Amino acid sequence: MTAQDAPSRGPVSRVLASARGAVDVLYREMIKFGVVGAVAFVIDLGGANLLWHTVLADKITTAKIISGAVATLVAWIGNRQWTFRHRRSRPVHHEVMLFFGVNLVALGISALVLALSHYGLGFESRLADNVATVVGIGLGTLFRFWAYRRLVFSHEPL
Repeated sequence: MTAQDAPSRGPVSRVLASARGAVDVLYREMIKFGVVGAVAFVIDLGGANLLWHTVLADKITTAKIISGAVATLVAWIGNRQWTFRHRRSRPVHHEVMLFFGVNLVALGISALVLALSHYGLGFESRLADNVATVVGIGLGTLFRFWAYRRLVFSHEPL
């Protein structure tokens, strides 16, 4: 069968093919976002624990903000260079401002959950601080994925 003999694709086939392509892009982005996020998570939680057990033992929120800032820098590089590299549509300085603005909100969510748990609810053990940190990072991650796709790296995939 030659290309001329092949049946033409109707509108339903084109819509389905387009939907499959969009789902494929979303799936790849989610996997890559997860890998970058896992690396940033280890840096964030590990850094917070390192600071809690050394120089910032009595300043749990400050330690969390510092570790979150370092993890954010790693996430910026990973997401820009790998996860969303096909979505670049703005000058880099705009992306940087949006990225760090989104991450500032996500870091605020994480720090707020930790502060609420530690200071508000009185869960002051390291285990409780770690659980609160994981919950806060999780909530912040949901916000980040939505915001990265919608605001920071919003250009349609190439």
